[in-house]
Amino acid sequence: MIKFQISSFLTRPMLFALATGGVGGILFMFSLLEFDRLTSSNKFCISCHSMTYADEVYQQSAHYNSASGVRASCADCHVSEGLIMATYDHAVGAKDLFKQWFGPDYDDPVVNALHLPEAAFAARDWFRARNSAPCKRCHTLEAIQGIRANTAAIHREETEGKTCIDCHYNLVHRKVPAKSTFKRQAWNAMVEQEFGLEAGTAAAILSE
Repeated sequence: MIKFQISSFLTRPMLFALATGGVGGILFMFSLLEFDRLTSSNKFCISCHSMTYADEVYQQSAHYNSASGVRASCADCHVSEGLIMATYDHAVGAKDLFKQWFGPDYDDPVVNALHLPEAAFAARDWFRARNSAPCKRCHTLEAIQGIRANTAAIHREETEGKTCIDCHYNLVHRKVPAKSTFKRQAWNAMVEQEFGLEAGTAAAILSE
């Protein structure tokens, strides 16, 4: 009876469908792996001119020039581990491309600098939501010694309820104050001074 049911189910069209689905599934997984590899490269990330500003600062940071020779890539910090979550992050990241094409002129260094705080706050929230998982790929809390006095003790005793990004930000990209202390007017004035703009220019650009 069981043999009859199996033979009735495994017809030639059904076997063909199973084989086709299996091959298709394998090809789909390989395509996701290749997509993740290509879109996780630094070369891809800075293919947008606006990202070259972030890259310039990154290349001056310890995450690029580390004493140990370990170099964190864009994806190491900004893409989740695992194929499914990495694919999800890339899909969500497509909104940045939409903003690049249809939003403010982020290629303009002034516009880029004015919008940087919101980007920094969003990135910090992303890290916080993931309990700083990208940091923990390379850094093991229990193994942190540091070169300053009490560094190890601080990480053992004063980190409860905190995640890495709560204390360790402004390590790689241009420094942006904590969201709780950020003042838009002060930031605008700093950008205006940096680029030699008249007072009020920054606010006018942001209102466009």
